[in-house]
Amino acid sequence: MTESTAHVIVGGGLAGAKAAETLRAEGYQGPLVLIGEEPERPYERPPLSKGYLQGKEDREKIYVHPEEWYRKHDVELRLGTAVTAIDPAAHRLTLNDGSSLDYAKLLLTTGASPRRLPIPGADLTGVHYLRTVQQSDRLRELFDSAQRLVVVGAGWIGLEVTAAARAAGVAVTVLEVLELPLLRVLGREVAQVFADLHRAHDVDLRFGVTVEAIEGDNGTVTGVRLADGTVVPADAVLIGIGAAPNTRLAEAAGLEVSDGVLTNESLRSSNADIFAAGDVARAQHPLFGKAIRVEHWANALNQPQTAAKAMLGQDVAFDRVPYFYTDQYELGMEYLGYVEPDGYDKVVFRGDVKSLEFVAFWLKDGRVLAGMNVNVWDVTDPIRELIVSKRVVDPARLADTDVPLGEV
Repeated sequence: MTESTAHVIVGGGLAGAKAAETLRAEGYQGPLVLIGEEPERPYERPPLSKGYLQGKEDREKIYVHPEEWYRKHDVELRLGTAVTAIDPAAHRLTLNDGSSLDYAKLLLTTGASPRRLPIPGADLTGVHYLRTVQQSDRLRELFDSAQRLVVVGAGWIGLEVTAAARAAGVAVTVLEVLELPLLRVLGREVAQVFADLHRAHDVDLRFGVTVEAIEGDNGTVTGVRLADGTVVPADAVLIGIGAAPNTRLAEAAGLEVSDGVLTNESLRSSNADIFAAGDVARAQHPLFGKAIRVEHWANALNQPQTAAKAMLGQDVAFDRVPYFYTDQYELGMEYLGYVEPDGYDKVVFRGDVKSLEFVAFWLKDGRVLAGMNVNVWDVTDPIRELIVSKRVVDPARLADTDVPLGEV
């Protein structure tokens, strides 16, 4: 293989795999290398805190492609391999074994890593994070042995693991520094729905608390100490306080970085031959007129398709409305849109919130910024249309279930 003509993807998750798939589908026949630090071939992460964690999905279902797909499409997989440096001027990568690899075009799909909790005891046995399938496997084993789990952080990962643990019969205490779960993402009105949901499933929710240390005995977790001196007993602790984009390589290579690798609408970075997609990319979005970074499955699924086409010289822009979903207990939810904290002035509910069958809309100046359907299905298309159109709507009609969403 002539490596100097290679298209190289750094990052072996969903985003990297979908980029490789698109490059081949769009007719690229040159050398194609996909480098991943994990020993596993590319897999999807949502099941790790949902169906796979609960034992409802087997391992083979999490993979993006069957193993033979990579051979059939002549994609060279370099797994268990880390890129240690990028030299944009030489178009060269340095790998952790000391070898180098030249590229013509480079795509960064390096994802994000869980934020660490810098407190005493954080390295004790029994302290867990969730990002990889191996970590999900350890949590599954934990559910069979632990009686008391403490979850630090009431974000999506923390709440989904909490729901899985409760389904397995494990007692769970959730510790959150803010007043409600998911407060920065959903705002007070809708965050309360998730607080009520978990309380209904006997989760001990403690808000407005600060974790001071993790206590242990003989190197193993026994509890979590709060700033007020309270100790919450625990057989295990899950830290879920968000994720940080893996931008170290990009920064060292001199790319523009600000909470992610900054890209234009085509996912091209500040270097003409380097692109970024997925959790690591902070991309200019034509609908919102600003650069945004979205840490969700749909972004990792769809954004690399645009990046791959741009790598081949096509005139493309990524303009999809952000989408994510969650499953917790009897609640199934889809969310479309983008709202920054305090970026809305009204929430409109359509349906019955108490019975968990409703759609919530976030509005600003009468325009729909986002919509979340809870146990109400087949409404994502009209929700998306309301967001994209940016038209002013009548809140009363938006709330009226007798008015079809397409006619609001």
